[in-house]
Amino acid sequence: MGPKVIDLFAGVGGMSLGFEWAGCEVVLSNEYDNSIASAYVENRKASNMLVADITHLPLKETFDKYKGMIDIVIGGPPCQGFSQKGQRKTIHDERNFLFKYFFNVVDLVRPKYFVMENVPNLLTSENGFFKNEIIELFGSIEYSLTSGVLNAADYGVPQNRRRAVIIGKLNGAAPQLPEPVGYNVTIWDAISDLAFLESGEGSEEQEYRYAAQSEYQAMLRAGSEILTNHVATNHSNLALERLKLIPPNRGKEVLPEEHLTKSIYSGTWTRMRKEEVSVTITTRFDTPSSGKFTHPFLNRAITVREAARIQSFPDSFRFIGTKGSQMKQVGNAVPPLLAKSIAEVILRDIRKNQEGFLNDNSREFTRT
Repeated sequence: MGPKVIDLFAGVGGMSLGFEWAGCEVVLSNEYDNSIASAYVENRKASNMLVADITHLPLKETFDKYKGMIDIVIGGPPCQGFSQKGQRKTIHDERNFLFKYFFNVVDLVRPKYFVMENVPNLLTSENGFFKNEIIELFGSIEYSLTSGVLNAADYGVPQNRRRAVIIGKLNGAAPQLPEPVGYNVTIWDAISDLAFLESGEGSEEQEYRYAAQSEYQAMLRAGSEILTNHVATNHSNLALERLKLIPPNRGKEVLPEEHLTKSIYSGTWTRMRKEEVSVTITTRFDTPSSGKFTHPFLNRAITVREAARIQSFPDSFRFIGTKGSQMKQVGNAVPPLLAKSIAEVILRDIRKNQEGFLNDNSREFTRT
């Protein structure tokens, strides 16, 4: 098996999946939301999922047994304490206590590497003060760090989704962040083969109506016989009346005054453009008023499956539970393709270290 991974704050498992695609083995994951953890387990033949609030876990008893066995700890602990304006952002802010749990697990398990992802402000707020505190904190337990803000669109994901990524390495120089792949995948590359459902149509399981029309679609359809999670929201008559007034590539600017709403979201009542990369998928993508999530030409918001495609989840990955839970599962996930790119730079570093070790040993053998 490949390098062994622990996934904290795992969600539905976007990070886990990307690391598995790269050849890693996830030996333990932790998620506190039971419905989301259930979807994580549903999509794996074997899953050691610990459904618990990490703040209630006895950390030493839970993680001590993994010391020396784990290659990589991954996760995205929520950090709210640097988002308040006008206050010094610090890792010692009580609102960042979940970050401390991530740190404590790394300290207990002592993996060769860790990966932490978060909002971009983590690295940029207060002129990098928060980032420098993180470097010092992990440095105190012998980890060097590389960090930066990555956009999923640069790694084959049809979505502008910017995330702060920190890679740590124990007793050595941390590998650099992955280089962009050099091409973009569009919204239409991602969803053009999915059934053209109208508002309220679709079912949790259905046949594919069309063949794959892009390499990206073929990749995500591999191994999937049935199309799941492709159900269109049943919009109100008022919403449908409004959507019918919006032609392709346009938005609320064409609506008459009586149809303008007070929504504060960017992209509200605006159609996605087929040839573009999507905006960031959120947990409310089923509502035209909550962002630029209206289908390029159909009078409805995108479905869970369309959102999952834009997040780079394969069709074989099934989202379960209520519609609200499914949207949280998709909208809060790390795109698996982005996670795979991050995993690959770590795996290359592992191979390089192994080759260096073998070369050193062979030289030692030659001398004796």
